[in-house]
Amino acid sequence: MNAEEMTRYLSETFTGIQLQEANGDTFVTYDPDGDLPADRWLPFATIVTGDDYDSVSDLSRPGAYRLNIGLTKATYTAHLGTAPTERDAQGVLLCDADYTARDTLMPHPFYGNQHWVSVINPDTTLATTKDLLADAYDFAVRKHTNHRARVQP
Repeated sequence: MNAEEMTRYLSETFTGIQLQEANGDTFVTYDPDGDLPADRWLPFATIVTGDDYDSVSDLSRPGAYRLNIGLTKATYTAHLGTAPTERDAQGVLLCDADYTARDTLMPHPFYGNQHWVSVINPDTTLATTKDLLADAYDFAVRKHTNHRARVQP
């Protein structure tokens, strides 16, 4: 599944999402009414297609993209264990992951400590990736619903 197919999968599978594109990358947020203020616009998944933000995953390779998914701590821990916290001089999280490896579930190189995972070009990991996207979506829906309940009389 390439980046365009992944974007199509997200838009066809999850209702109430908004897709924001910038520099060829896609940011996916749950916003069923399309009215979230900028300070509440936090994606639950992103598709990064180039090295504009970082080069640690070597996304300049032909066809390479990195799918990033924000998870709950429990889901993250169930799949990857304790999140890394130590960083190198460039801010990359230190762990045993090869951040350039394709089709491997790993901590996000910068946001893994916030329970984000990433996969470069998911293939054999696609079923797991889709399950994680569904979990992240469900979490985003819960957060949105809870926030709406708190701010509406």
